[in-house]
Amino acid sequence: MIAQPSPPGHRSVLTGQAGPAGSFTRLVATLALFTGLAGGFWRDFIGWWGWGALAAAIVVTSIVLLTRRRRVSLPPVWLGLFLVLIIASVGWSDYRAVTVLADIAQLSTTAVGAFLALALSWAELVRALANALRWIVGLSLLFELVVSLLVRHQILPFWTNYGPGPHPEAFYWSRNVLLHGGRIQGIVGNSNILGMCALLAVIVFGAQLADGAVRRMRGVSWLVAAALCVVLTRSSTVVAAAFVVLLAFVFAVWCRHRPEEHRRRVYVTAAASAVAAILAVLALRGPLLALLGKTDTLTGRTVIWHSVAQLARQRPAFGWGWTSYWAPWVKPFKGLAVQDGVEYLQAHDAWLDVWMQVGIVGLVIFAALCATTLWRLWFLAVDSPKVPAAHGDTARRALALVPFLIFVAYLAQSLAESRLLIEGGWMLLVAFSLKSAQGQIDPGPGADAPGDDARRLARPHGHESGEALQGRR
Repeated sequence: MIAQPSPPGHRSVLTGQAGPAGSFTRLVATLALFTGLAGGFWRDFIGWWGWGALAAAIVVTSIVLLTRRRRVSLPPVWLGLFLVLIIASVGWSDYRAVTVLADIAQLSTTAVGAFLALALSWAELVRALANALRWIVGLSLLFELVVSLLVRHQILPFWTNYGPGPHPEAFYWSRNVLLHGGRIQGIVGNSNILGMCALLAVIVFGAQLADGAVRRMRGVSWLVAAALCVVLTRSSTVVAAAFVVLLAFVFAVWCRHRPEEHRRRVYVTAAASAVAAILAVLALRGPLLALLGKTDTLTGRTVIWHSVAQLARQRPAFGWGWTSYWAPWVKPFKGLAVQDGVEYLQAHDAWLDVWMQVGIVGLVIFAALCATTLWRLWFLAVDSPKVPAAHGDTARRALALVPFLIFVAYLAQSLAESRLLIEGGWMLLVAFSLKSAQGQIDPGPGADAPGDDARRLARPHGHESGEALQGRR
């Protein structure tokens, strides 16, 4: 998008508006987000081949819909460099065939993320995400309830043959623990993944409720269901991510109410709070782990981290070659991370995974990609245009906070999971990176669903507050 020249002293705001999307485009976006965030559901329900066919159909449809928009947008520099690096890693990979397949998968997910960014407005993207999360949360609670009340025993994935039992707990789609105080896994078959989806749902549903974009009873009901899902998963990673999100929310709201020239106190306090939180975690590591029900190994994560770090040190500059999901049938991944009979296919830390796969060079590029995306999302959140509010006042919409808070949640999760590099995590990273580079969040067309209370909010007639984002890229 090319901004028109502004008069001297004029503070412009880029809208980044994609234009109203059609109903089929919105449906594909919702299905893509559901599949990206809950891929485990499809793999357990219709098998890996069924999931692969569905994913391929989504990718092809997304590309077709995107090309029909006839909108050309170059990727941000760091995103482009990272994609170039993982493609180039075929040249030095120890498992070239796997790297080629991994690159195809990564580029396919990138294409879907680009579709979400360029074919939808910010409001439509958030609404599609909300719809996908409602399906995940609602079906997960219903699934676990049906298993506990009607099935009354553990359930393995339908199309996977694990041989005769007993099987490790991680193999089960549902462990029938809802009525026994255990950690539910929902339709995704994993407590940590379900907990993260539920945390994202709390963010999105809370923002919709605050903006009046959904009817109050409906909004409150879904917000309670999402919060209940977070509690029932009892994921320590999600609890930690929720704490970080809460701090980010407090500082963002504080910043929203201060002029830009008076925000230094916010930044200094935020930096001091981050340092204090890190020191507190290090000093109280033992009691905190006990409170979360974790051992010193963090459920075996420290063992995996040590193995991955040792591997990364052997090829520190450019790594072993991109693989995304680990391929357990090739060296050096075969037997690299086995815990209690379960072979894990990730480093349980996105940063370690990047270092091991594409080296320090890749790590620097990936860090720059995340940092610049977070930087732009922060200013979109705190400098978004104001809209008419109650009693004739104006206020910034909670919608503008959603991308920033979601990305903060993923960054927090990235220290204990590698989900940011694959499926829904990568899809949203690409979407946020591309879309935040377009400019300011504008409620615009598609912000409100027909019949929603938010229709009472008028679209702003002018652009106010916030500097042009060109200098922040």
